[in-house]
Amino acid sequence: MSLLSSLVVVLCLVTLALGVTLAVCVLRLHQARADLAIQRELAAQLEADLDAALRPRPAVTATERAVRRVLETATRVREHGIAGLLERSLEDLTSWAADERTEIVNLAAADGTVTLLFSDIEGSTSLNDKLGDAAWVKLLAAHDQLVRSRVDRYRGQVVKTAGDGFMVAFRDAEASCRAALGIQKDLGRSLDPRLRPVRVRIGIHTGTVVSRDGDYFGRNVAMAARVADKAVGGEVLASSAVLDALDDDAAVALFHAADVELRGLPGRHDLYRVERRRPGS
Repeated sequence: MSLLSSLVVVLCLVTLALGVTLAVCVLRLHQARADLAIQRELAAQLEADLDAALRPRPAVTATERAVRRVLETATRVREHGIAGLLERSLEDLTSWAADERTEIVNLAAADGTVTLLFSDIEGSTSLNDKLGDAAWVKLLAAHDQLVRSRVDRYRGQVVKTAGDGFMVAFRDAEASCRAALGIQKDLGRSLDPRLRPVRVRIGIHTGTVVSRDGDYFGRNVAMAARVADKAVGGEVLASSAVLDALDDDAAVALFHAADVELRGLPGRHDLYRVERRRPGS
């Protein structure tokens, strides 16, 4: 065999060997990619299982909800400092996570409006500091139960809670007003020692809202929160929209309380004090 023929044979063998090696590498690369995809899928499943295992179950009892609120407050102080905690106000309820939600279609009146009630405990930060967390948790549990009892009685729906605050939706204005007055009455007559230092301020507004994923947004949500901002402990204030929405024979009466500016909302606004209708009035 000539030298040239030998070189050709060697080159063919080398080419064949390189081809086989390349094919093996390609197969191994595909196998590695497949193994990596499987590992990623397993990792994702493990993360999902771990998240589900660590995710706290929804608070069911009033005490559980109260404990969760204290923990949320502690976390907020840790992350933002006391200044961040003090910045909290009723409008936070329009963006904080909800405990319970419902679709607006289930609550809206025939004209598409919904009546929103905002409430919180007056001076809650200083009261918490005075009582200590253990007593504060018990107070919140009793307050939570009292508020929800009145809301259920008048067929309202708790949309959100944040700390000691509630955002509640009602189908009609009168039911909202009667629930608010009922809350104040129950607090005033309660024999529960935990509720003796509690004074709740409540604001009510009626209007159309934007519904998304069972939550409520829009100017009228902010309006309701601002009305509550103007109330003092033991008082129920309502907007002129609530006055317009009440029937003439409503069991509640509204009395003009103030002509005020509401932060973030243009113009001046009439606010009314909500009271029970006196016999013969």
